[in-house]
Amino acid sequence: MTHDVIVVGVGAMGSAALWRLAARGKRVLGLERWDIPHAHGSSHGVSRIIRLPYYESADYVPLLRRAYELWRELEATTGREILVTTGSVDASAEDDPLFQGALASARDHDLAHEVLTGAEVNERFGGYRLPAHHRALFQPDGGLVASERAIVAHVEAAQALGAEVRARERVLSWEARRGGVVVTTTKRRYQAERLILAAGAWMGEIAPTLRRLAVPERQVLAWLQPHEPRLFGPDAFPVFNLQVDEGRFYGLPIYDVPGFKFGRYGHRGETGDPDTLAWEPDAEDEALLRGFAERYFPAGAGETLALRACMFTNTPDEHFIIDRHPEHDNVVLASPCSGHGYKFASVVGEILADLATGSGQTRHPIDFLRLDRLAAAA
Repeated sequence: MTHDVIVVGVGAMGSAALWRLAARGKRVLGLERWDIPHAHGSSHGVSRIIRLPYYESADYVPLLRRAYELWRELEATTGREILVTTGSVDASAEDDPLFQGALASARDHDLAHEVLTGAEVNERFGGYRLPAHHRALFQPDGGLVASERAIVAHVEAAQALGAEVRARERVLSWEARRGGVVVTTTKRRYQAERLILAAGAWMGEIAPTLRRLAVPERQVLAWLQPHEPRLFGPDAFPVFNLQVDEGRFYGLPIYDVPGFKFGRYGHRGETGDPDTLAWEPDAEDEALLRGFAERYFPAGAGETLALRACMFTNTPDEHFIIDRHPEHDNVVLASPCSGHGYKFASVVGEILADLATGSGQTRHPIDFLRLDRLAAAA
């Protein structure tokens, strides 16, 4: 075989898998349809949130702890700043699943935290204007991951260990055979013992078994110029996850590019083929996001500096899919991650390396992310 493992998709998860595989001495090839990094998936836009008190499920917390360790290891290996600590705020009405889930997660895993009212958050962090009666969980270890920089760092670290990476080479098909796989691209055919599919919004196309389970969704992010920039720097503005009347929103401080960054989960509910969903933000996108900022972060709601569209890829239960292919033990499926997966990329890379080598087992607790849980929805 030419390679031990081929990784299709060199984005958040795929690039991390390349590094972990190369670090184990594997002959690994990464194939990317677009540039490295690129703006056609869910990882561009400079930064992504990382937070420990995971309201979505406390089962994610052990994975997050390992993710933090691996992000720091990547920084030490490459000399790049990847993980920036700002603290995190998870806020909603007191009886909402967001606050209650974050609180339960923090308590279950003995995470350092404070419970604050919305008024107390506003007093401590001057950029915020939350409803006074809301409840918020502040956790000091939250922050941001420099998303595009991390992809570059993972690729460079993998290449330094001998990994081969090819961009602008679209995979047309793959075939699992006894003892190996064959991958056909727009340029040539490759052979390997095992295959990892980490194609983001194109997972349903490249792995038809996921077609009904991996639904691309258009998302738009905004960067606004704060009226008071000092309130929105990484040292003064915690990342947030906020449930309000208008929906669930998330946001990050000014980092690396001008502007306070935020978006709305679900945005305008646009799903479909990632090749036909609109990539250019429009006036309706801007109005939706600006209305939120003007109400809850008025000191940050200055001029629009940037609007960018990206793709989330959602499962029916909004948890990840990380598993071996149900018909081919030598093919590993990596995600989709339902709009909250980037922070886990470092540890998912390690998990994928586990699943694609040796016995195909991992020490990490991923049973709740296995494909068979979604059998009824397939």
